[in-house]
Amino acid sequence: MVAVRSGAATDTGKVRTSNEDRVFAGVRVFVVADGMGGHAAGEVASSLIIGRLADLDDRADLTPEDIRRELAQANEDILQSARQDPARSGMGSTVAGLALAWIAGSVHWVVFNAGDSRVYRLTRQAFTRLTADHTEAEELVANGVLDRAQALVHRSRHVLTRALGSDPAPEADLLMLPPSPGEVFLLCSDGLTKELTDEEIADVLRGEANPQHIAATLVERARERGGRDNVSVVVVTQLDEAQSAAEDRTVPRTKAVATP
Repeated sequence: MVAVRSGAATDTGKVRTSNEDRVFAGVRVFVVADGMGGHAAGEVASSLIIGRLADLDDRADLTPEDIRRELAQANEDILQSARQDPARSGMGSTVAGLALAWIAGSVHWVVFNAGDSRVYRLTRQAFTRLTADHTEAEELVANGVLDRAQALVHRSRHVLTRALGSDPAPEADLLMLPPSPGEVFLLCSDGLTKELTDEEIADVLRGEANPQHIAATLVERARERGGRDNVSVVVVTQLDEAQSAAEDRTVPRTKAVATP
């Protein structure tokens, strides 16, 4: 059994007039979607993604292929919505998520993303970004044209090469990891990483144990730095045995995923 605690926070920021981000923190599925399109209804695109993936949360037999299928269907939902309402033409959304799924007879974490929303992992040993940004700048880094420092300020750093709402449908990246008690995952839209460095984000995760407090703190710090974009955060902590036992004596109880 895998026992987790989670927290989520989202904010319009100080510059935008509406929030096109959407978040979901369930029992076994956790998602951040960053809608794009402004008047073309980016919030519709991100909501369609959340709706599809949230439906997987009660699946005790969830597999990576289920996630791939629902991402593809969410992409089609976005395209269909745009076909029905021309005002929504061009809308789309990035997505970053985390799910507990069955692989070869055991439960694994599945990390998935399309776009520049990210998933990070904190363990006792390291703070690691698990996803690659699907941007032109990231591709230039991969091809040796830019280094990391140059990519941070390059004009193509926010030009997406993958996002849901495109035809043909983009291929999301999936990464599988065995669960490890005590690890912490952070899912975020680029509204957070535009304002805070990885080191600053890691310091917040290391300095606070409550996932909801972490999420709220990160969103508030992004606002303090300028809040130039919508900012959304989901934090997921896998409890060790001692934490799980302590949580079970409190209300609300720990979210736990058992064998099907």
